[in-house]
Amino acid sequence: MKRLYEAPAYDTARWPDSWWRASVAAIPDHAPLSGAAETEVAIIGAGVTGLNAALELAERFGTAATVLDAGQPGWGASGRNGGFACLGGAKIDDATILARHGAEVLRAFHAFRMAGIDRVADNLDRYRIDADRQPTGEIALAHRPAAMAELDREAALLSDVLGLETERLAPESLAERGLGPSVFHGGIRIGCGFGLHPLKYVLGLAGAAIATGVKLHGQSPVTAIRPAGNRWRLETPQGSLTADRVILATNGYTAEDIPPALAGRVLPAFSSILVTRPLTTAERSAAGWQSPLIAFDSRTLLHYFRLLPDGRFLFGMRGGLSARTGAQAAIRRMARRHLEALFPAWAHVETPYFWSGLIALTWRLTPSIAALPGRPGLFAALGYHGNGVAAGSEAGRRVARCAMGAEAAIPALLARPPARFPLAPLRRAGLGAAYLRYRLADGPVSA
Repeated sequence: MKRLYEAPAYDTARWPDSWWRASVAAIPDHAPLSGAAETEVAIIGAGVTGLNAALELAERFGTAATVLDAGQPGWGASGRNGGFACLGGAKIDDATILARHGAEVLRAFHAFRMAGIDRVADNLDRYRIDADRQPTGEIALAHRPAAMAELDREAALLSDVLGLETERLAPESLAERGLGPSVFHGGIRIGCGFGLHPLKYVLGLAGAAIATGVKLHGQSPVTAIRPAGNRWRLETPQGSLTADRVILATNGYTAEDIPPALAGRVLPAFSSILVTRPLTTAERSAAGWQSPLIAFDSRTLLHYFRLLPDGRFLFGMRGGLSARTGAQAAIRRMARRHLEALFPAWAHVETPYFWSGLIALTWRLTPSIAALPGRPGLFAALGYHGNGVAAGSEAGRRVARCAMGAEAAIPALLARPPARFPLAPLRRAGLGAAYLRYRLADGPVSA
């Protein structure tokens, strides 16, 4: 199995040192696939996409799929992200989509994104998943004065073209809303999205899927996908699974050669998170941050953050380039410096939890929900650009319909296999160069 990064990034024997993992008492251990088995639909990946696909197959079509995961449900990005169920999925901005593709394409994509948020909310209610849901609303903060004009344009587009509630937040009003510190130059409030405990969410989905008859096997990395007549045979270390159709839902953990049809079409990238100890009331007041809303800043290499229900503060950022111990230690130090620069009142606050995981970028900067060309019966849903809780949940539902030949209402922007990156073998080096460029364009992180 060919991978883009070093082995520690894919070591399913070790769970990340995350607050999510530490705050869940017990995680079910799903047995590996053993021996030869058959299924109508095989799903690779037991994250939010794969599990939503399995639920859709069972509930809409009466098809009990078999889900294989290299680790356990929640080990990957679905259980280690920042817990933002919000507008997202693409790195390309709405204004560019409007200019290149027109208003109807943008509206269809926006409807998909909104459906993703509604999907997560419905899943929480329908399957009675207690995932520590927080209040509705998302905050985008300007990291410099010029960025406020960009946010104003985005708010106008969201409001005027897409009909979404937005509110402009002047710099002087941030503190009144509990959205300090003074380093930010205003922002906008978007009237959708919410925070949640992502590991509790994905474990709840796994339980719901099993209750519908889905078979779920952990510690079952797929090492090969081969034609078997007009079907497909998936090989794992201890068994094999023959299926009529296969859905790949591996996102940033997609292998380079399984299947070869996806080689060079996904660029995994690290996203890293710090979580503090619980902050006292005085500490929250000192930093001016009291809001329970999910938030991010306007940098290209963005920071994303939120106050958790127990008073801890989650702080995430992009920028890592290696899974090696030294490189991970360096990105942890960088994340800590950035946290202290933006929230200097918390310079003394401990951050006992740090972890990272792989997101998935595509060349077109949009997700993909599509059949793989030249591979009848193979489908993929992936490429959420670090914001897949909602988008990945809805993508799983729609790729399941696509696999069954039903109407899936996949937006035109997403209904294509991911394009191959130019000079694909060099794309990891290219990502490093892009990061340097982005850091220069974003400017220094300082209070």
